[in-house]
Amino acid sequence: MNTALRRLATVVVVMFLALLAGTTWVQFGQASALNNDSRNVRTLYREYGKPRGPIIVAGQPVAQSTPVDDPFGFQRSYTQPELYSTVTGFYSVVNGGSQLERSMNDVLTGQADSLFWSRVQDLITGAQPQGSSIELTLDPAAQQAAVDALGGQQGAVVAVEPSTGKILAMVSTPGFDPNALATHDTTAANAAYQGLLAADGDPLINSTTSENYPPGSTFKLVTAAAALESGSYTPESVLSAPDVYTLPGTRTTLPNFGGSSCGANEQTTLADALRISCNTAFASLGVDLGDEAIREQADRFGFDRADLTVPMRVAASTYPEDLNDAQTALSAIGQESVRATPVQMAMVASAIANGGSLMTPYLVQTVRTANLDVVSEAEPTELSEAVSGTTAQQLTDMMVGVVQSGSGTSAQISGVQVAGKTGTAQTGVEGESPHAWFTGFAPAEDPQVAVAVIVENGGSVGSEATGGRVAAPVARAVMEAVINP
Repeated sequence: MNTALRRLATVVVVMFLALLAGTTWVQFGQASALNNDSRNVRTLYREYGKPRGPIIVAGQPVAQSTPVDDPFGFQRSYTQPELYSTVTGFYSVVNGGSQLERSMNDVLTGQADSLFWSRVQDLITGAQPQGSSIELTLDPAAQQAAVDALGGQQGAVVAVEPSTGKILAMVSTPGFDPNALATHDTTAANAAYQGLLAADGDPLINSTTSENYPPGSTFKLVTAAAALESGSYTPESVLSAPDVYTLPGTRTTLPNFGGSSCGANEQTTLADALRISCNTAFASLGVDLGDEAIREQADRFGFDRADLTVPMRVAASTYPEDLNDAQTALSAIGQESVRATPVQMAMVASAIANGGSLMTPYLVQTVRTANLDVVSEAEPTELSEAVSGTTAQQLTDMMVGVVQSGSGTSAQISGVQVAGKTGTAQTGVEGESPHAWFTGFAPAEDPQVAVAVIVENGGSVGSEATGGRVAAPVARAVMEAVINP
């Protein structure tokens, strides 16, 4: 009998321990996964049952929670949705979130570690928990100018304050209306989401941070920087500039744009090569420098960084490795396998504008509790020393030449000296029109704004597009909005 009781007791103890272990695992080990599971309706009710913090631009909310008479309690609403959808993204019962609504979710819901004491205070006082607000660095005038200047064209614009890294404009077109996704009518929200997924131009994608493009001739700034930093070249250095350049080790030839000539006796200076965007001179220069020198310079401008967030993650721009001379020649003019985001090319211009110091770009200036207490305030930080002050000044002078009398005259602003570089990038897809690029800054002598613009596949001009014709006017509009508000 005692033996039977012992066995029964052992079974009961084992079952109790198994139950205890299982409960502990569910309550603690799986807590985070279960809470964040999109199928967990309780999580949705908990999040929507309290006000989500607003997203604020220039003192005005562009995304906020409004009370609704349904089991969720609050619904996200967006003002000027087409203007700010690139940045805010969406927050949906059905489809989750994107952009700031996703990357700053723990702050907006009040669950961030930095808000611990605020949650404790709410618990003690019995106040309704609320999410924190985030105040952005965006300049509404610059944002509006970017949207207006792009018009119906598919493209992207990023504007940055060079001395701090503040993002003043971030636009990816076409935009979309996040309100259609925020509705609590799950059928309607899902239909809107599927419609946007199928829409032309990928409106749900933030091309400024997520899309890598061949940068074309805007990358010549990196190659020119590598040349100047080597100590072997000055802006007056004479380069070989044949009308047609034969890629080393091949029979493939590289012409200049429109079959033009870059200078007398097939020679030109480094400054003039940048001013008129001479392909053959920069291809030859790239081979002379070598791919390692150009890659190192690209890295100093921020290429090949997988850890950059603004706070949305920025896809790493890339400069390829292990290139032969022919590939190096093409990479030196921003073709081959070189890829860059619009954020990256804005960083290149910003570093030059800031005397060679590349500041980390950022979008969120201040986080505040519902009581308006400051939780965090962004401080400008240097990401790298991209080039020396001397090189930055030389590049600035050369870029001024591009806008004064070179390929970028459409970026001129009356009474303001503008520095810039155009780009017309072949996509590598047969039959596709090239992308039109421009990057630059103004005023050249006291930079307030650096900008990068891409108009995909030539926009409304198509195969006839150039960076100077299509992208430069967009950049001019954005720079003017910052300089002359």
